[in-house]
Amino acid sequence: MDYRNLGASGLKVPALSFGAGTFGGQGPLFGAWGTTDAREARRLVDICLEAGLTLFDTADVYSNGASEEVLGEAIKGRRNEVLISTKTSLPMGDGPNDAGSSRPRLIKAVEDALRRLGTDHIDLLQLHAFDAHTPIEEVLSTLGDLVRAGKLRYVGVSNFAGWELMKSLALAERHGYPRYVAHQVYYSLVGRDYEWELMPLGRHQGVGALVWSPLGWGRLTGKLRRGQPLPEGSRLHQTAEFGPPVDDERLYAVVDALDEVAKETGRSVPQIAINWLLQRPTVSSVIIGARNEEQLRQNLGAVGWSLTAEQIARLDAASSVTAPYPYFPYRRQEGFARLNPPIV
Repeated sequence: MDYRNLGASGLKVPALSFGAGTFGGQGPLFGAWGTTDAREARRLVDICLEAGLTLFDTADVYSNGASEEVLGEAIKGRRNEVLISTKTSLPMGDGPNDAGSSRPRLIKAVEDALRRLGTDHIDLLQLHAFDAHTPIEEVLSTLGDLVRAGKLRYVGVSNFAGWELMKSLALAERHGYPRYVAHQVYYSLVGRDYEWELMPLGRHQGVGALVWSPLGWGRLTGKLRRGQPLPEGSRLHQTAEFGPPVDDERLYAVVDALDEVAKETGRSVPQIAINWLLQRPTVSSVIIGARNEEQLRQNLGAVGWSLTAEQIARLDAASSVTAPYPYFPYRRQEGFARLNPPIV
């Protein structure tokens, strides 16, 4: 396993991390992801640790806390061998203070997560979404108090817009609050919007990307083919409406390119899609999920080798789309490009 610094921090994280959204699955979304219990989860954690995968990502909103509870049971007795990342801010109830990043909400959320996980500290806490109703200074000062109390080691965000992240970083620098070192983002061969603004921001500011849904919400598993119906076991039947959209023609163009590279390398389609991400700037770790041992071992095969520059270029071309305004002039017009050359 390759280890990388998490953004500009001193924390070393594995190139692949494990997403525990399949643990304790409940409800129409998380139940479709997986229903792994503590015994099964412990076996998956065993396999991860054997491979050098030490970072486990979850969130309070995953199955209403059940994911954190199952993860806590699975790592019992070996807390010092793992890194725990969890997230908060999305609604955990119907009350006025059951969502967001206010001071009382963050303090309660951290205390609840510590209890469910069975630990005295969280290695990385990420805000699951930007809270436009709470002053950023209140959010950052509360996170600073939690860091000083030893309950958090590092802080980050997830799904922030560029201005939301940059304003938070600027205020953190101005007032001496903890800086966000990670941004958990959607990024895949069929979802490259991260590259327009958030990737340059992350590179400039030292914010590492933790990539969620690297297989495009299950579309790059190798089971989807042009002109064929969804496989019966695909979770897209139940969850497509919750995930990032992608145009069918673009999806199949990417799958065709992945199939070509798969034949050349002897690797699977998912392994190639994940390996492509591992070559991208700012990516600190790619979060893989698995409902069973076979899926996990398959995804772990994405490391230990690299695509060639020519193969990467082919995948880039197959997955490329026109950048939205104001970014497309910088990709199309020489004068703009000379001032701001692309970083990928």
